Amino acid sequence: MSAERFPEWLDRSRTEFIADLVATGESPEAADRRAFEAMDGAFPAHGPTATNAVFDVVDSAGTAVGYLWIAQGEPDDEASWWVWDVVIEPGHRGKGIGRAAMLLAEEYARSQGARALGLNVFGFNTAARGLYESLGYEVTSVRMRKSL
Repeated sequence: MSAERFPEWLDRSRTEFIADLVATGESPEAADRRAFEAMDGAFPAHGPTATNAVFDVVDSAGTAVGYLWIAQGEPDDEASWWVWDVVIEPGHRGKGIGRAAMLLAEEYARSQGARALGLNVFGFNTAARGLYESLGYEVTSVRMRKSL
């Protein structure tokens, strides 16, 4: 992703993360705080780093139709990478673009020395869960919550 587009992406990604957190039951204030802490921690200089890469996902015509954020998972585990966010715009879903983006994420992680690639998916996102399972991703933990 170009340096010019990065600030727009950062704002969008943060906003979408806040909305997802609220949808899972977090208060708007807690979600806002958590999202700002996470994004500021990952991008302290408000730009990509050596261990945090953000890519435009483009279709066959070269038009940006989404984005992919992939990063080293843990500072002390260079062989473990993480897909932090992958978004395909609604009008472009169901065309194999998300699958291609995930395969490229795997290829990129391997090129950086990764031996494993993980991700989180919100429980309500059944389409994404189906995609990840079809690509061989396995559930390693389940987090549950009940609103009272």
